[in-house]
Amino acid sequence: MTASEFAHSIPPGFVLLIGAGLVPLLRGRLRDAYLLMLPVVGLLHLVSLETGSYVQTSVLSLEIIVLRVDQIALIFGYIFYIATFVSVIYALHVKRAFEHVAALTYAGSAIGAVFAGDLITLFVFWELTAVTSVFLIFGRQTPRAYRAGMRYLVVQIGSGVLLLAGTILHYLDTNSVEFGHLGIVSPATTLIFIAFGVKCAFPLLHNWLQDAYPEATVTGTVFLSAFTTKLAVYALARGYAGTEMLVWIGATMTAFPIFYAVIENDLRRVLAYSLNNQLGFMVTGIGIGTEMALNGTISHAFSHILYKALLFMSMGAVLYRVGTIKGSELGGLYKSMPWTATFCIVGAASISAFPLFSGFISKALIITAAAENGYFITWLILLFASAGVFHHSGIKIPYFAFFAHDSGKRCEEAPRNMLVAMAIAAALCIGIGVYPHVLYSILPFPVDFQPYTPTHVLTQLQLLLFSALAFAVLIRTGVYPPELKSTNLDSDWLYRRLGPLAVGAVLRRVDHAAGLLKNGAKTQLKELVDGISRHHGPEGAMARTWPTGATALWVAILLGAFLVASFYV
Repeated sequence: MTASEFAHSIPPGFVLLIGAGLVPLLRGRLRDAYLLMLPVVGLLHLVSLETGSYVQTSVLSLEIIVLRVDQIALIFGYIFYIATFVSVIYALHVKRAFEHVAALTYAGSAIGAVFAGDLITLFVFWELTAVTSVFLIFGRQTPRAYRAGMRYLVVQIGSGVLLLAGTILHYLDTNSVEFGHLGIVSPATTLIFIAFGVKCAFPLLHNWLQDAYPEATVTGTVFLSAFTTKLAVYALARGYAGTEMLVWIGATMTAFPIFYAVIENDLRRVLAYSLNNQLGFMVTGIGIGTEMALNGTISHAFSHILYKALLFMSMGAVLYRVGTIKGSELGGLYKSMPWTATFCIVGAASISAFPLFSGFISKALIITAAAENGYFITWLILLFASAGVFHHSGIKIPYFAFFAHDSGKRCEEAPRNMLVAMAIAAALCIGIGVYPHVLYSILPFPVDFQPYTPTHVLTQLQLLLFSALAFAVLIRTGVYPPELKSTNLDSDWLYRRLGPLAVGAVLRRVDHAAGLLKNGAKTQLKELVDGISRHHGPEGAMARTWPTGATALWVAILLGAFLVASFYV
């Protein structure tokens, strides 16, 4: 077997899945070096792969393709490995081996899913991402984290159940489990679409994200932000490109989180809402379905993983050093954590799509595609959402964490490994923004687009300027919602409040019905015992001594009846 054949016999995610098993056996610098080596080896392995389908087998007449390599899968594979490397650096100070094992197996499962060529293999990795990622939430070891983790696990496993049900029905309809373009054409593909939508945090299916991510460990949130929802974006792009319903779903996703993020006090939860907002841009691009829109979706997913990780890393560093991430309890931290504040500003500029930062060169493709394909209302919503995300993530996050009223908190700067990870992510955000054609050159379709035209730059700068002006006016006039100690519930009220109330009401009804049945059974049993006692008790008719003649008469009657019956038979 040649080196090339050997490389093509190993699915990319297996490098992390198998490698994670040795982590508990290592200690100190040796473990750190090993953790850093795994994503590097995985990325080198990925670069060596050529397009095509490999590791194919047949199981119960099902054609299984464990490894399918094409340009879309490669791009997601590249960014997943880069995110794993940066996140591993950020987590090097963590001593508990199980967190590293959970993170690596989670990342490996997501990468394995990206290269799955059939729905069965996709389902296996889909569920494995759910089972492994939940330990990054449980690792916080608080009652809130445990409850949020259980809710997260139920939702993610439920998504997998829908995917499996859709796959079975799809096989019965088509006699195939190939994972290609599906479209909403049958109940089977509709179930698969909903499964992808749950993982992508569609409106009303989204609050597992805001519920669970802020409760994860400091490092676990960084891993979570990179893989779960972007795997769903990949799956939608693969299976449902051009599905117009996604245009309106995506537009809704970009707009509604803005209002919740503005009033949210937990800054990691604000970032979770802005994650929803950014997913909306990607989903809109998938719905438009043109080459430019899909290029925009994929490039925005690439950029988003980096700048969102950078923002979560900066807020994680604050939480690690100060012990709180509530906006009402922070402020003035730029004095103690100047490097963290600087990197946070880079992430804020990137997510806000400032020119020369990564968000600008990817988001512009999607907005332009919406305008060119006649989605005027969608285009307006995307512009509004762009201003909104600058409002709550571009300004609110760094302002309330580092520059608002001085909270009096003084602490050390973030650990060195955290600063190195943030520096790498920040450099990539700026590098992609300054040299966009490096990213454009690996996109699946040819790119004939220049982001740095006077029209694009001036339009975006005007949008950002007016958004900043609105924020300043609202703050100065006291109209901007203050940072209050509170818990903000939106649609998760359905399962965090209404759900327990409904279950409690049902249980009370069941308990009442059980009581009635129990009382009724007691009454019937008492009547039965009384009846038996009346007939068979000491004073009952059956317990009395009967005369011999009467007994003989009854015997004769029974014998006669038996003889008559025998005669006729």
